[in-house]
Amino acid sequence: MSQQKRVLITDYAWPTIDIEREILTKARAEVLTASTGEQNELIDLAPPVHAILANWRPLRAPVIEVAGQCQIICRYGVGVDNIDVEAATEHGIVVTNVPDYCMDEVSTEAMALVLCAARRILHYDRSVRTGAWDVKLGMPLFRLKGLTLGIIGFGRIGKGVARRAKGFDMRVIYTDVQRVDEATEREYGVMYVDKRTLLRESDFVSLHIPLFAETQHFLSDPEFALMKKTAILVNAARGPIVDEKALVRALKEAKIAGAGLDVYEKEPKCERALLSMKNVVLAPHTASGSIETRTKMAMMAAQNCAAGLTGQRPPNIVNPEILAR
Repeated sequence: MSQQKRVLITDYAWPTIDIEREILTKARAEVLTASTGEQNELIDLAPPVHAILANWRPLRAPVIEVAGQCQIICRYGVGVDNIDVEAATEHGIVVTNVPDYCMDEVSTEAMALVLCAARRILHYDRSVRTGAWDVKLGMPLFRLKGLTLGIIGFGRIGKGVARRAKGFDMRVIYTDVQRVDEATEREYGVMYVDKRTLLRESDFVSLHIPLFAETQHFLSDPEFALMKKTAILVNAARGPIVDEKALVRALKEAKIAGAGLDVYEKEPKCERALLSMKNVVLAPHTASGSIETRTKMAMMAAQNCAAGLTGQRPPNIVNPEILAR
């Protein structure tokens, strides 16, 4: 009889892990959960485990180096910026993600942030609750029709945002490391421009690029200086893509008009100045959230893990070069 495998879950953001337990039990695996997910605790827990499932907690080299029996690390979600993929690869560990579970939700959240920021919904909500019935408090308001939405990163989520924006009769431009084909541009009704042009022309800038070393602080003081004074920034991608201190400066100095943020540089915190700004909409990294996505994410992450533990090729490998070893 084969040895029972151990799977460590560093953290999760939903009420139970029943889905994971069911799938991994069928793969003859015992599921362990960390109490805090802090690095010191993970260093203690990692040596005997054969797989690790990680949500938001960082999984860095000191943990990976002591996980001598680990065969696979599975990320709950798309981005793997909280996992040291290079260290995992060096130690012969497969890393997987869940790449396509929340495209509709994140696209919708980005558009919701555009609408809330543009229409000053939360500002008016707070004022009405305190007895201030005054339309002037949220002025100026602009019609969305004909305004320009600039999308940075035209992958599946970027395309979803474009489709939603066209429903409001907005002009949509995009930039990315590579231009899509003309047929796709016609399908989504978008136009390719370079980064500087997008920043200068956009009334709303929506970020949809992954977090890599080269995209950290992709928007900082020089970029905010290019934007319209009436522009609104939306970020439902990754917090460190935006230099948060520079964003505060841009808002305080009226270099841009507002922001809608679902992600932050140092979650679960953000720059304190943002908390008191009436022209900023803040959400606690909820863009991917829905019953459907949470179920799908848990299922796909556990299936990746079970495949790796039972000698099969996981369907969503981030470091496929490891398979040649």
